[in-house]
Amino acid sequence: MKKYHVVGIGNAMVDVLAEASESFLAENGIGKGIMQLIDMDRAVDLYARVGPAREVSGGSAANTIAGIAHLGGRTAYVGKVKDDQLGAIFAHDLRAQGADYDTALAPGSHPDETGRCIVLVTPDGERSMNTYLGVTEHLAASDIDPAQMADAAWIYLEGYRFDGPESHEAFAKAIGAAKGAGGRVALTLSDPFCVERHRDAFRAMIANDVDLLFANRAEIMSMYQTEDFEAAMAAGAADVETLACTEGDRGAHLFSGGQRVNVPAVPTDIVDATGAGDLFAGAFLWGLTHDVDLKTCGQMGCLAASEVISHIGARPEADLRSLFAAHGLI
Repeated sequence: MKKYHVVGIGNAMVDVLAEASESFLAENGIGKGIMQLIDMDRAVDLYARVGPAREVSGGSAANTIAGIAHLGGRTAYVGKVKDDQLGAIFAHDLRAQGADYDTALAPGSHPDETGRCIVLVTPDGERSMNTYLGVTEHLAASDIDPAQMADAAWIYLEGYRFDGPESHEAFAKAIGAAKGAGGRVALTLSDPFCVERHRDAFRAMIANDVDLLFANRAEIMSMYQTEDFEAAMAAGAADVETLACTEGDRGAHLFSGGQRVNVPAVPTDIVDATGAGDLFAGAFLWGLTHDVDLKTCGQMGCLAASEVISHIGARPEADLRSLFAAHGLI
């Protein structure tokens, strides 16, 4: 038996969550509903402009791993933070969920700081992310422990982490170690603009190495360069063994082994859409690593996504296993 159900690799960030009006986004040149990369000066300026904010550990794949750990899965995470206050917050919060986190800290003398994402939540619950990557951008192949990757049933790769000078080499090292030991690879596309920046690299990885692909409607259409959602999903399903494609309040479309399953969303009042896809992936992977069938994995994912968008922050607040039990899923 492998030591880990899932090992995640991605950004290590602290989310700064604040409410904002539509006019604030317009006045500050912030694209609604997307992730924009910003530099340190812009991060400082935006932080000064927003109202009361809450700081919580984040990072897309880190949220997914935290969700799996919350459910009792055996997990570890690889992501770079600095030996500073926000770095300590990130490490503490992830370990408190039960995940192993041993990535070497960037020293206090490093010119960059721990990454942070200023997440502005509009009254409709949509989140607009302004991300200063900081030291997380410098995740390198040397941060990958091949023995740890070999001891994982699955590794889970975050598309956002493709924005880094050595990240592609780090992913390749992790994939080689995992696959060489019989492990499997899941990838989340993360963001349509991320796809546009790295489409060729993503396509090569998907075709050669990825067993399970997570995407939403915009991401999958960007990947396959079509405005036809059905055609995009068909192309994705042909490239990987399993495709899990989410579509907001329309639920999820799952493809595996020639089978298609559509799973409805779980209605809820949306407070903050941050982390919906992350927790969908976490619950889906937890189910998959516990021999749950495809449809139930999707139902777990939609239920976990519904829980996380019902409150501020991208980590679950309710007991997900109790929710699954209440819905007859376990």
